[in-house]
Amino acid sequence: MIEIDHVVKRFDDYVAVDDADFAIGAGEFFSMLGPSGCGKTTTLRMIAGFETPTTGAIRLEGRDVSRMPPHKRNVNTVFQHYALFPHMTVWDNVAYGPRSQKLDKRKGKGKGKEEVRRRVDDLLEVVRLTDFAQRKPAQLSGGQQQRVALARALVNYPSALLLDEPLGALDLKLRHVMQFELKRIQRELGITFVYVTHDQEEALTMSDRIAVMNAGRVEQIGSPTEIYDRPATVFVAGFIGQANLWHGRQTGRVNRDFVEVDVLGTTLAATPGDTTIESGGHATLMVRPERVRVSMEPPTAEVVSVPATVTDLTFQGPVLRLSLAAADGSPIVAHVGAEQQLPMLRPGDQVYVAWSPEASLVLPAADIPTTEDLEEMLGDS
Repeated sequence: MIEIDHVVKRFDDYVAVDDADFAIGAGEFFSMLGPSGCGKTTTLRMIAGFETPTTGAIRLEGRDVSRMPPHKRNVNTVFQHYALFPHMTVWDNVAYGPRSQKLDKRKGKGKGKEEVRRRVDDLLEVVRLTDFAQRKPAQLSGGQQQRVALARALVNYPSALLLDEPLGALDLKLRHVMQFELKRIQRELGITFVYVTHDQEEALTMSDRIAVMNAGRVEQIGSPTEIYDRPATVFVAGFIGQANLWHGRQTGRVNRDFVEVDVLGTTLAATPGDTTIESGGHATLMVRPERVRVSMEPPTAEVVSVPATVTDLTFQGPVLRLSLAAADGSPIVAHVGAEQQLPMLRPGDQVYVAWSPEASLVLPAADIPTTEDLEEMLGDS
């Protein structure tokens, strides 16, 4: 449906998008995810026609549209601010698209009006606003207004719908509800959705595939499961969800499945990543906090285990977030569920942390983003 062919976008000396090269399939829910300034919105604007690539090409359904104006591309865009017409009813807002294309006149007076009525009624049913058709936008909630904007963008049957952080203005609970609504609407209509967000949960919840972007470059493209479980880089591992990331060295192989990594003041077995690292080379070990198990006694199962000291505890509802320090001072984070049945822990308690070697991943060495770095990225976004 959409091809981004080695696209570069420069603004004077600033490279906003650096050699983006990927394709988006027909009927796919594709998300571009990353912090502020990573190039995701610029890429979306080039697909929409609001920006022109400096080099490279953008093709829609096989046709090069790199220099084509927005109104001649069969795509529509939904922004965070819905820009509904306040003086029009919901029905008339949705009907604006086919009416502006003179659909009601092109097909003959009777047939054209019937086609507009059919399209609008069908879309209002899909977005579940049939009972609100005669209301004005001011009489609707934020989520209902967003669904009107979606129906208006979809009523002309675009090849693709481009969405630029459309849930950003909604409160947290409504945002969660609308994530599932968006995915339902996309599945029912079978239209390609290209979604821009800095919210990892949104991307993981809704997407068929995700492109994680950083500093203008696409760091990894894959399904939500692939991106979360097998990140390609330290940046992806740190930006998607939470992760323990420890610098060390890969010192050899345990067997065909695992390598040895010197981290946390000891040598541990770990799962190799997709990037080959020479023996003795710098590496970063990743373990997700929910895969870490905490016990008062040394574990007896075949797991990787290190002693640690509790430094802080934070109640987060479904889990208890434990902050710990390994013997060499490295920070460890564990998410402890009720099933672990630990005694009451306090800062200073000595425990053991453990995980299966399959739960770890060795990544190429890179600067590990701190919590402050990630919070600053999301705050800027």
